[in-house]
Amino acid sequence: MSAPLIQLKGVSKSFGNTVVLDRVNLEIYESDAVAIIGPSGTGKSTILRIIAGLLAPDEGEIYIRGRQRVGLIDDAEGQMAIGMVFQQAALFDSLTVEENVGFILYQHSKLPQQKIRDLVHQKLEMVGLRDVSHLYPAQLSGGMRKRVSFARAIMSNPENSQDNPEVILYDEPTAGLDPIASTVIEDLVRSLQKAHGVCGTYVMVTHQESTIRRTADRVLLLYRGKVKWTGTVCELNTTDDPTIRQFLSGSVTGPIEVFR
Repeated sequence: MSAPLIQLKGVSKSFGNTVVLDRVNLEIYESDAVAIIGPSGTGKSTILRIIAGLLAPDEGEIYIRGRQRVGLIDDAEGQMAIGMVFQQAALFDSLTVEENVGFILYQHSKLPQQKIRDLVHQKLEMVGLRDVSHLYPAQLSGGMRKRVSFARAIMSNPENSQDNPEVILYDEPTAGLDPIASTVIEDLVRSLQKAHGVCGTYVMVTHQESTIRRTADRVLLLYRGKVKWTGTVCELNTTDDPTIRQFLSGSVTGPIEVFR
């Protein structure tokens, strides 16, 4: 097996007296489609922010393409570009769709405006959106806002390949969506990976079983800051592990503590 693109070794993170991650090990390989699941408040989104370089661990090591990263993403040089889709889309309300999707290029490239507009339209086409560039986030449905955030995450700079994301981190992309809108987003995640060949590697935090089964190849269950189970999506159907069985069934009986 090739070396991992991203590797976490013994990563720990606490907020105050609360231990969120406790010596977590994780490896992400090229073309991986990994779902991180588990009860709320168990550190899933924290892992994404640490991988993205938005949050530094208290202990442990992070390797990007075999090179250790120290500190936050702004402290690193020559690091792999990573795109992130936040749970609430995190669009700028005062900017149009075009300005949101092209934000990085408008701020950090020397591309002419028309070239940026063309790239924005191209990315919006990839996520199934047309004729929305002039609209503001408040004028879009929840599912459309999610897709705009996808377009922003995969935005690339043709003049600087180092700025082009190789990994996408999805933080609950189907949260708050109805089943049909969720299916649209799930299909989009896979099509970006396979049909369009954009960012073939991704890590997704999700609670929804349909999203797990339709978008992931590997699954990691996190509970009380530790990895309690890892396996393939197919193994979800056959495992006897009580933690994964309780999580998938929604049972109040099992090793996962239920707060009443």
